[in-house]
Amino acid sequence: MNQSKLSNFLIQNVSILDGVGIKTKKLLKKKKIEKICDLLWNLPQGFTDRSNVQELDKLEIGKITTIKVKVIKYNFPRVRNLPNKVICEDQKGKIDIVFFNSREGYIRKILPLNKLVIISGKINFFKKKYQITNPAYIVPIYKEEYVNKLIPKYSLTEGLTEKIYRKLIEQVLPKITEFNEWHDNETLKKIGNIGWAKSILNVHSSRKINLNSNFYRRLAYDEILANLLVLSQVRKRIRKFKKKNKNFDNKMSQKVRNSFNFTLTNGQEEIVNEINKDLKSDYKMFRLLQGDVGCGKTIVSLLAAANVIRSGYQVALMAPTEILAKQHFKLAKEIFRLTNINIEILTGKSDGKQKRNIKTNLLNGSISLLIGTHALFQKDITFKNLGLAIIDEQHKFGVEQRILLSDKGGRECDILLMSATPIPRTLILTAYGDMDISRLIEKPKFRKDILTLSKPEEKITEIVTFIKNKITQGNQIFWVCPLIEESKKLDYSAAVKKYKFLLKEFPQNVGLIHGNLHKNEKNKVLNKFLKKEINILVSTTVIEVGIDFPNANVIVIENSNKFGLSQLHQLRGRVGRGMIQGTCILLYKKNLSENAKKRIKILKSTNDGFYIAEEDMKLRGFGDVLGYKQSGIKDFKLADPIHHEDLFKIAEKNIADIEANKNNIKKYDFLLKLFDKADIVNEISFSEINQG
Repeated sequence: MNQSKLSNFLIQNVSILDGVGIKTKKLLKKKKIEKICDLLWNLPQGFTDRSNVQELDKLEIGKITTIKVKVIKYNFPRVRNLPNKVICEDQKGKIDIVFFNSREGYIRKILPLNKLVIISGKINFFKKKYQITNPAYIVPIYKEEYVNKLIPKYSLTEGLTEKIYRKLIEQVLPKITEFNEWHDNETLKKIGNIGWAKSILNVHSSRKINLNSNFYRRLAYDEILANLLVLSQVRKRIRKFKKKNKNFDNKMSQKVRNSFNFTLTNGQEEIVNEINKDLKSDYKMFRLLQGDVGCGKTIVSLLAAANVIRSGYQVALMAPTEILAKQHFKLAKEIFRLTNINIEILTGKSDGKQKRNIKTNLLNGSISLLIGTHALFQKDITFKNLGLAIIDEQHKFGVEQRILLSDKGGRECDILLMSATPIPRTLILTAYGDMDISRLIEKPKFRKDILTLSKPEEKITEIVTFIKNKITQGNQIFWVCPLIEESKKLDYSAAVKKYKFLLKEFPQNVGLIHGNLHKNEKNKVLNKFLKKEINILVSTTVIEVGIDFPNANVIVIENSNKFGLSQLHQLRGRVGRGMIQGTCILLYKKNLSENAKKRIKILKSTNDGFYIAEEDMKLRGFGDVLGYKQSGIKDFKLADPIHHEDLFKIAEKNIADIEANKNNIKKYDFLLKLFDKADIVNEISFSEINQG
């Protein structure tokens, strides 16, 4: 099959294959298999040995075995729910073949009387007789070779059998043929010098998945390149749109700086300069400001806002929650107090009159800075001249959403995304490769490193005493538990139970929030904590990101061994955000695993979120690092950022070469289709980019 025909075949829906009806199509969709090419990426998890052909006097109970027998008798009971039974024999004995939920006509067809058949399945023993229940394979004697072999074992779902799946994949693999290579010779040498088709056929016939084999690495590289290629095209699309450069002097930003009671760190100054350069350029800014917890990202973003406002444009700052939006509003009012800038806040709770006034004043340009939640980007909210959109904690945007976001406010609107989730470099490359990245690592000089301690849960009375002392000194406490209610299956502490326990020790001084609370109830408790009406907040991990309580200087994390490193670091970052040093206490149960011991040791040794994120990925593996699955960083089908870090670097260089030569991108069309990226690229349009 030539490349064009194969390409068209592989992107067809699986329903064109023999044996795919409505039911099978739904089952395949559960496994995210919709196109024929998706079958290629569901690799065998091992092999079932059906070459174990035995006579009936040598059967082993519980073992998958293939037998060659003659059908001698049917037993079709007329009582409902009883199984159908077929008695078979060879020269050494007899065996019952048992069927549940099967039709008599079907059984007579596949097991005709007095005929020799090949049957393969697990051997059971019932009422002193050998039997096979619902065999995996029953074929005529002339098809023995189809069964009597090592058969690939795929990850499937209930109702989707090995037999059904094998029938599908065997309609595809024979059509895979070698054709024109899309990689140049230099790249091919670096990734093992093996063709695409040969690699596909090898990984589907290998007894074990080997992430480091040249065959696997070739396919993993293709996937990495396809992902980076899409992001490269998004980046080109954004950068091709020219805008009016924003002209401003430093008068406004200097007034803002004069309101600070601190000086910016070197890292903050560098990023302010990077953003100013973007704002003054002819091209639209699309930048991710990635800062570790407590590094001062918001201050940097508000300085950018000051410069954009000075240049005659409006600014929108969007936060994921109402309470965080209010905190940003309070901070903005404080640092812009020496200016005459009109700042407003808009949330889902804003009343009708307030919303109408904001809409009017946005249109006439009298509001310069609008802060709020998702309500900012509703269709009926229109700006006179939006020049900068700042999106806080929106690391959940996928590539397609970012394409839409880049159009918000028209061509004149620059985009600044902020995230406090430290992401390892390989993941940054594949998730945010369409954006310019600024990393803010250095903490403000006044902010002290958080002291991290670990304690066995038996010493809880010591911790209660410690907390009492801290509260008398004016501190507030977070107490984090993994589950809301107690679980019989999981020996974790429950937030509700801990809340009741602490209420006895600290009457009238404890609040409780968790994911099942109504939004209004949650905000009510958080506001009480913010106003210091209560000093202890028992919580599940909903306090993980974004909320800033300057008086909260102690966090206790129960069952800390059950959390990932990155999540522990995010939770720890909720305290010590003022002038006082924060304390994080990691409670753990006995008999810690080696990995749990390593996690606690790493956390106690460093406050560097980026280092922690890298170590977390090494310990837990890609895809299992908390925050990454939720962040729009889609799991790769083949590539693994831990094992294939070198391939990411090769792909990064390849992308730079592709971007330098616009004419050679078309040869990757087939590759993009294989990894379901073509639709995104079509939306961007190659022709649009090339003409641009």
